[in-house]
Amino acid sequence: MSQLHELVTALAAPWVVLSPRSGQLTGSGAEGVYARDRRILSRLSVTVDGREPVPVHAVEVGAAAHQYVAMVEGLGDTRHDPTVMLYRTREVDSDGLTERITLVNRSRVPIECRLDVALGTDLAGTAAVRSGAATSLPQLPPLSDGLRRMRFESGETRVSVNADPGISATPRVEPGEEFTLTLRVTADFPKSTTGFSIEPPADRAPYAVELTCDDKRVERWLTRSLEDVQALQLAVGDDRYLGAGPPWYLTLFGRDSLISSGMLIPVDPSLAAGTLRALAAWQGTTVDPESAEQPGKIPHELRAEVADHGGGLVLPAAYYGTHDATQLWIITLHKAWRWGMPAAEVRELLPNLRRALTWMKESADPDGDGFLEYVDESGHGLANQGWKDSADAVQWPDGTLATAPIALCEVQGYAYAAAVKGAELLEAHGESGDEWREWAAALQERFRSAFWVDGYPAIALDGAKNPVIGRASNMGHLLGTGLLDADEEQTVADVLAGADLNSGFGLRTLSTAMTRFNPLGYHTGSVWPHDTAMTIQGLYATGHAAVASSYVDGLIRAAEAFDYRLPELYGGRGTGEENTPTPYPLSCRPQAWAAASAVAAIVASLGIEPDVPGETLVVNPAQSPWRALEITGLRLGDDVLSVRVEDDVLTVLEGPQSALTSANADSPR
Repeated sequence: MSQLHELVTALAAPWVVLSPRSGQLTGSGAEGVYARDRRILSRLSVTVDGREPVPVHAVEVGAAAHQYVAMVEGLGDTRHDPTVMLYRTREVDSDGLTERITLVNRSRVPIECRLDVALGTDLAGTAAVRSGAATSLPQLPPLSDGLRRMRFESGETRVSVNADPGISATPRVEPGEEFTLTLRVTADFPKSTTGFSIEPPADRAPYAVELTCDDKRVERWLTRSLEDVQALQLAVGDDRYLGAGPPWYLTLFGRDSLISSGMLIPVDPSLAAGTLRALAAWQGTTVDPESAEQPGKIPHELRAEVADHGGGLVLPAAYYGTHDATQLWIITLHKAWRWGMPAAEVRELLPNLRRALTWMKESADPDGDGFLEYVDESGHGLANQGWKDSADAVQWPDGTLATAPIALCEVQGYAYAAAVKGAELLEAHGESGDEWREWAAALQERFRSAFWVDGYPAIALDGAKNPVIGRASNMGHLLGTGLLDADEEQTVADVLAGADLNSGFGLRTLSTAMTRFNPLGYHTGSVWPHDTAMTIQGLYATGHAAVASSYVDGLIRAAEAFDYRLPELYGGRGTGEENTPTPYPLSCRPQAWAAASAVAAIVASLGIEPDVPGETLVVNPAQSPWRALEITGLRLGDDVLSVRVEDDVLTVLEGPQSALTSANADSPR
């Protein structure tokens, strides 16, 4: 059975195909055609005269299209060169799958054969596929609508297959000629009972951003990442967002979609605006322990139906079990505003901002100790509700798991930043922000007193208010939030520079010095590109360019190893033990915040800090990993920003020159 990381992914959300490099879908593991949280086809295999073609090559034409090349044995000339070939061109779009199966005869004699396509499906939900529950589901019987049409039905879900000239054919192909059988797969889905459905965007316009760099790997990384960003786009009405990752997470997530769209504001500001509005429409209004909903809270994930992930993890269709998405919503709104989000669109979200701030102060701190802590009250939700949401994500150095309620260090950092940035937004719109500035200042003092142990911030406070000590990537997210002073930022940067956390391919989630370090542990030693990129942003923002650039180098090395499509996560053994990072078997690839990390790292290295409402712009590149880099087509409100950095000299090629901090333009760094 192929693991997820071994499969080839063709994606145009919400449609995705996961296939072995043979192109044959056999129903094994996660193989299949998916759409809207459902496996549309589990089997799509081709035989010629009852035999499977021999795989030769798989070509990724783009994010949405692949070609599979195979040779056909037993036909054509009887010599060592293959003379009869089968080419399968597979392409997904927003509405379905088109597959062209072409038999090519390059032999000296005519060939006659039987070409058959076998189709099957269980219409399993993605949660059932991931948990293994789908293995016990029966295959649905095919229903024929004539020689060229077939369908599968279950409840209100219908899969339709149109075949030209038919599912089976007996062609005669002359020398130098070819024969093509074309399939078109579409599906009809039941109307959502939750009010949320997974829909494609109206348009997938290509990005106008262009990058040239003396390190060509950076160009390839950005190009591939932006192709994946296009393919991952979904929409609620006219509001676009990024599905987190195929096939399990191709829907709207609070944390994932906000982090991803926030990183991408410099290239696609309307994506962040759409994400903010889509989530604001589902902002909590009541107290519901089953779904973890609370007034003002931003949801964790939205689906059309309940998702049973197995092992007792059953999430409602609208699930609010996240303790950081609400702060991230505020932070993303502030960044979008500073980068030029239209004033009217910002004003429309001010009521949501006020409710989100109130949630931080009231509901997020149930015991009133001044820290934001979480506990799963439902008994079937996520035990951990930060971005590291696996059950063993918060542990002591000896491997003992921390007990709830848990107050994560980075959640406090997000809350501090959200309070300060929220205050700035309120003040810019004629309201007082004093309450939130005072609240943030008090949180800062409490944090310094409770979290700093052994010279650096603890991972969290456990249910007994004990600091969970240990070196982990969590502290990297504190940089740039403003929660730390300059000396504390230096301390964190020094810890992050250590070889126990810096794998050479990115930031390990857990230090190698921890007892339960596992390089392939989901949150206990693996490397996540977005985790590394968020830390890079904080390191550059706080003046620790050398450490930041070392992590940028690591992401570039990893991107090269994964053909510039960074996966959701990968192994944390590091450059001391391997030349390329070990894949994580169940990693989504592509994945939203992994793809967005390329933009985040590049923009952070350039030190671009706009304030469109204040009519100022600072571009202050740090010591970067590259001698020469030029990026054009960044978006800054109604303006376009293009810059070049070469031999330590910055040149602004295009942009709002009147707003530019002059000391940084056309001058040495």
